Amino acid sequence: MKAFVVDKYKKKGALRLVAMPEPALQANDVLVRIQATAVNPLDSKLRDGEFKLILPYRPPFVLGHDVAGTVVRVGAAVRRLKVGDKIYARPRDHRIGTFAEFIAINEADVALKPKNLSMAEAASIPLVGLTAWQALVELAKVKPGQKVFIQAGSSGVGTFAIQLAKHLGATVATTTSTKNVDLVKSLGADVVIDYKTQDFEKVLSGYDLVLNSQDAKTLDKSFGVLKPGGQLISISGPPDPAFAKERGLNLFLKLVLHLSSRGVRKKAKRLGMRYSFLFMRAQGQQLGEIASLIESGVIRPVVDKVFPFEKTGDALAYVETGRAKGKVIIAVAD
Repeated sequence: MKAFVVDKYKKKGALRLVAMPEPALQANDVLVRIQATAVNPLDSKLRDGEFKLILPYRPPFVLGHDVAGTVVRVGAAVRRLKVGDKIYARPRDHRIGTFAEFIAINEADVALKPKNLSMAEAASIPLVGLTAWQALVELAKVKPGQKVFIQAGSSGVGTFAIQLAKHLGATVATTTSTKNVDLVKSLGADVVIDYKTQDFEKVLSGYDLVLNSQDAKTLDKSFGVLKPGGQLISISGPPDPAFAKERGLNLFLKLVLHLSSRGVRKKAKRLGMRYSFLFMRAQGQQLGEIASLIESGVIRPVVDKVFPFEKTGDALAYVETGRAKGKVIIAVAD
């Protein structure tokens, strides 16, 4: 099969197209012929080596965290899926690699593709959908009437999270640039802040939840919009001790993460608020629930551009410009 590999950790390093054997199939795996995948900022961060201490991959390795495709083979212990099923998934960590023609995925990480989406549209969902679901439903348990601030509303996570938060009954505020105001309003945002002309911390107050996806400065300012007892969930760091424990990191890394998140955790405690870091995990059952919402029209995908497989490097570079609205897709096969 053909695949794009990272030969070594390097900032903005080029991907190399190579021929590789098809992945080996374990008993609980399905082999998927990839028809579409998507690019995420996480792909760039892995290639650049930003996560190599807490999420190490040994080069050469294949990037890619989203997949939509067709099951072509099943392992001996697979019971829920069969050859010919149209699926979508976010493969679990250490088993990623969707910038390729085939991938073997544990059955537990897979769900049937939403029937009303194309393969390209379906590939836009898994990572951002699971991130939003695990933040808003699982961790924050958002309830009707609550106020939720979702940063970067036109991003992949933002476009999905706005729709999910509205479905859960929340009042939603978001930030975006002037050109994307209509987009985020069409997704359900109630309060839209143009970050080029407004400061969100001067406009918003009394919020129950902030979903932070930006830098440390924005994270710090986000406490100012929360009410006492409010919750700040960050998907951009810093990782906290709970994350270190969940990942089973060694004592040294636990200490590093304890120190790196100490300031934000102390501030949250002082203000009577809660801080948590979210690094989403693969979860096929949640993708099944998300598929039901998509099929019922509650959530729609937002796709910016579709690149052909041979232009995978260009797709990654485009996402790195920060100008994408929603998701950038790579069409791997018909």
